[in-house]
Order: sequence, then C-alpha cells, then structure tokens
Amino acid sequence: MRLRISAYFYPLATVLVIVLLWELAARAGYFPRYILPSPSGIAARFAQMHALILKESLFTLQETVLGFGLSVVIGIPLGMLLVSSHTFNRAVYPLLVASQVVPKIAVAPLFLVWFGFGLMSKVLITFLMAFFPIVIAAVVGLQATEIEKLHVAGAAGASRLQVFWLVRLPHALPAICGGMKVAITLAVVGALVGEFVAAENGVGRLILSASGNMDTELLFAGIFALIVIGVVLFLALEALEKLALPWHISQRPLKEST
Repeated sequence: MRLRISAYFYPLATVLVIVLLWELAARAGYFPRYILPSPSGIAARFAQMHALILKESLFTLQETVLGFGLSVVIGIPLGMLLVSSHTFNRAVYPLLVASQVVPKIAVAPLFLVWFGFGLMSKVLITFLMAFFPIVIAAVVGLQATEIEKLHVAGAAGASRLQVFWLVRLPHALPAICGGMKVAITLAVVGALVGEFVAAENGVGRLILSASGNMDTELLFAGIFALIVIGVVLFLALEALEKLALPWHISQRPLKEST
C-alpha cells in the first residue's frame, strides 16, 4: 500500500510544485500572457470552452483507439510470423525498420490523397505510428523464452505449434503489454499528426486554430486535453494488464524488494 501511494504521491507533488512556480512567475509578469499564460488563466479558458474541447477530444480519442486497435490486430500476428519463420523475417524485417525511418509527417499527405480527409486516413496514420513498438515487443518477448523451457516442452512430446502457444506466447505477454503501453502514447501523437495535416475535427484542429488566433490559453487547454487522453488510455492498458497477467504483476513487489 505504501508503494502504491508513493507511486502516485511523488508525481502529483512534483506537478503541483511546477504549477505553483509557473503561476507565481506568470503573476509576477516574467512572461507575457500571449507567450506563457498562467495556469489559472488556462483553467478558466478550459472551463469556458469545455464543451468544444470535449467534443473535439472525442474525435481524437476515436482515431487513437481505432488506430491502436488496428496496430494490435496486425502487429502481434506479424511479430509471431517474424519469429516463427526465418525466411519471412529476412524478407520483411528490414522493410519494417526502413518504414520507421521515414517521418510520419511526410507520409501523412500521401495518406490524405489515397484515403481522403475522413476518419480512415487519420486511423491509418495512427496505426503507422503505433504498430512498430508492438511488433518489436512481440519479437523480443517471443525470442526471450528460456531454452530450457523449450527443451522440456519438446521432451514432453509437444508439437511446434503447442510449444509456440503454450510456452512462447505466455512468456512473451509481459513484453507485448509493455510494447502496447508504449504504442498507445504514440497513437495519440499519430492522431494529432493526422489532424495537423488536414482535419475538420479533433484536438489537433483546435490547437491549430488557437495558434492562428494567438489564443495561447486555449492552445494549452488543448494540450492538456491530449495529456488527459494519453494518461487515461495508458492507465486503462495497465488495468487490463493486471487483469490478464495477475501472476506477472504479483511478482513486481518481490523484485523491487530484492
């Protein structure tokens, strides 16, 4: 219980100290309002525009969840194929690495030309941002299975498919969950990139509009909405991980104490 409390207390205390210093500096006039508004001014603007911010956040949340879900559906099986087939690995893995070198902001206009300005293009850009960590996590987790476990399963008469599903995959689930938690934060960035390029809705469009109008308080309110979306999705994945892998979570305090 003490560890759990400290895990939330220290970050919250740090944030409160930063906000307090920020508020004092803004009230003392160290920063012009149009460059760095005070937290109280941002909160007031957020309260004033909360209905619009909530509406745009729902669009961004939809794009993020759909793109992330697509990355999970494609990324995990792709990681399994890369581990199970050396030929497929040699043929596809270099292409996956090369695809991550290309900046997503450069690919986004092509997606808009190919798939239009609707939801589909934003979801695919989000998928492109999020799927690579899941693939890498799946590959690393599947390849990290102890060789002794594989020998024991083989000696017990397990087929190659049974070894994969009953030994490799359960052993890789903690790594896959870690990759998913990294991917969900990148999915928010991907949705924002798609909205920056061209969108009629979303927090990205709201931020661009606020920036064009020099409404810095609304701009910070939009950034805060993105932070809330990312944190909520991350915590939701952590809760799912605790439900799906209780045996892995229960081992963490023991490892920390040692």
